[in-house]
Amino acid sequence: MSPATLADVVAALERRYPPRTAESWDAVGLTAGDPAAPVRRVLLAVDPVAAVVDEALAWDADLLLTHHPLYLRGVHSVAATTYKGALVHRLVRGGCALYTAHTNADAARGGVAEALADALGVVDTVPLVPVPAPALDKVVVFVPADHADALVDALASAGAGVLGDYERAAWTTTGEGTFTPLEGAAPAIGAVGRREHVRETRVEMVAPRTDRSRVLAALRAAHPYEEPAYDVLELAPEPGPTGLGRVGSLREPVTLAAFAAAVAGAVPATAQGVRYAGDPDMLVRRVAVLGGSGDSLFDAVRAADVDAYVTADLRHHPASEQQERAAFEAGGGAPRPALVDLAHSASEWPWLVRAAAGLVADLQAQGTTVETRVSTLRTDPWTGHVPQTASTQPEGTP
Repeated sequence: MSPATLADVVAALERRYPPRTAESWDAVGLTAGDPAAPVRRVLLAVDPVAAVVDEALAWDADLLLTHHPLYLRGVHSVAATTYKGALVHRLVRGGCALYTAHTNADAARGGVAEALADALGVVDTVPLVPVPAPALDKVVVFVPADHADALVDALASAGAGVLGDYERAAWTTTGEGTFTPLEGAAPAIGAVGRREHVRETRVEMVAPRTDRSRVLAALRAAHPYEEPAYDVLELAPEPGPTGLGRVGSLREPVTLAAFAAAVAGAVPATAQGVRYAGDPDMLVRRVAVLGGSGDSLFDAVRAADVDAYVTADLRHHPASEQQERAAFEAGGGAPRPALVDLAHSASEWPWLVRAAAGLVADLQAQGTTVETRVSTLRTDPWTGHVPQTASTQPEGTP
């Protein structure tokens, strides 16, 4: 197989993790690199920190793919007088591009949330906060039966008829149409003042609402009638298959203490370790997960009716208020959901393995190839943890 170019790799990544699905505040995509440059080796990591750049250059990587952006806000300079600018210069001098897939990878099928759920044994998952599927129209048009195939082709070329992994999807049925051309008409069939009966086909196809003008223009151009008869129906929105977080079930219920221990064993070790809030003996069956900082989604988690919520970066006040509210609403029972708190990078690391495998498979399907490596460097900023017991506390400590 021939080596891939950076443009090939970027195209493959953006098919899996479309940049348009990133949050509005995010900064994803290519930070540095020449799209025409060959890419033989890709290093994947959570954070674009100096130690990871060292690893990429030492391995002679052509691309560093990270989850977190190096630059989250706009800048006017990448001079090497700042630590971030210095990293960019080192990458450029070493012939290594930098690409980021962040919140677009969080929400994607096969992305960060699904990888975390899989690592924890959570099955039958759906998005915690679904991204609505693109708004669709259904176009219904009546056309002489012998023109139906040509009309379907024209509408499909304009973007209609795509359903998942299928294209040119249409439903048709045949009946009889009738009309009487009036004075001034130039009918394709029949004559002015004479009632006509024509064997017609009803064609139905869905199309993205954003393509409505193009689809209707194609309809008019391909239709033999002077005045085509058609309807455009706006379909009700429905949840899409992507979105923030995932909700699913464990194959067998376990206690919260056992579940937290399993979580600790499924993600990279960090100084923080794994904390949990809740009755250690409560049973956990239904679980919500979110890689990265997750206390902003407590409302969605409560609505999902789960026993435990696994995420990262839980702050004191939101976590405390969530547990107080849960205890109040439980009315003496075990507060739900329990909270399981990970280090930020540990919650996102499992995706790297899946992203590496997906990239290789996608490029091989196109006749190119790359070698991938997933960094195992610990990029969590905390480097130590001191367990505390009552005997280590100063006298009088509350």
